[in-house]
Amino acid sequence: MATRLDGKALAAKRKAELACEVEKLNRKPGLAVILVGEDPASRVYVTSKRKDCEECGYYSEEYALPAETLEGELLGLIEELGRRENIHGILVQLPLPKGLDEKKILAAIPPEKDVDGFHAVNMGRLILGEEGFLPCTPAGVMELLDEYHIELEGKHCVVVGRSNIVGKPMALLLLQRNATVTVCHSRTKDLASFCRQADVLVAAVGKTGLITPDMVKEGAVVVDVAMNRNAEGKLCGDCEPTVYEKVSSYTPVPGGVGPMTRALLMENTMKACRMQGK
Repeated sequence: MATRLDGKALAAKRKAELACEVEKLNRKPGLAVILVGEDPASRVYVTSKRKDCEECGYYSEEYALPAETLEGELLGLIEELGRRENIHGILVQLPLPKGLDEKKILAAIPPEKDVDGFHAVNMGRLILGEEGFLPCTPAGVMELLDEYHIELEGKHCVVVGRSNIVGKPMALLLLQRNATVTVCHSRTKDLASFCRQADVLVAAVGKTGLITPDMVKEGAVVVDVAMNRNAEGKLCGDCEPTVYEKVSSYTPVPGGVGPMTRALLMENTMKACRMQGK
């Protein structure tokens, strides 16, 4: 019987620990979330983050801006929040509407308030192995693997996906644990042959049913990062459910990586509060 890596339970545990830490502080960690437009999935995520702040005892502000917001207006808001002493973290919900330069917007967030870990400074620190804010999803995966004592040193880890948000930082974090890492993507020839070599397989593409049982080695650990909807509208990952019958451990969708992503945002916000000391 495969072990189900329960991200929902671990996230609840982490948030409870953060709530206890807040009680010992003389201030509340403050998070500002900016949502531009009304993308339904983004609205769900933003609402969830507000609830997470409430659970942890954080101060939060939400800015819901129309899709027609000008780039200058958005940059002005980020600049204002960057000066606020009671706001320790700033998060701009992605994706942004057309006409807004994502790279420019993310670069405007002060690195010390970049709790999503997407700023070039924090990404550079990750590459160099220096202290900084880690992207929440890959960092959440690492905490989940640690919680279940899954050894990574010397293992062959295959990451399917090369996004700046998940794939690339995931590969770097695994390298830091002395794993041998292969990164696959849409141009990889014979993807299945690489996946079958994996002791730990991380699927982060966003394509329902991409990973099938014949692509997975018996006894492998499978981490499914994706959040898709199938033809019936049900939440699912990149892996077919029958994959779980072959593996030793797996993350369910939902209830696996998703809750850990949100928990790590809360951890990063606490870290930012401590660093800024205000």
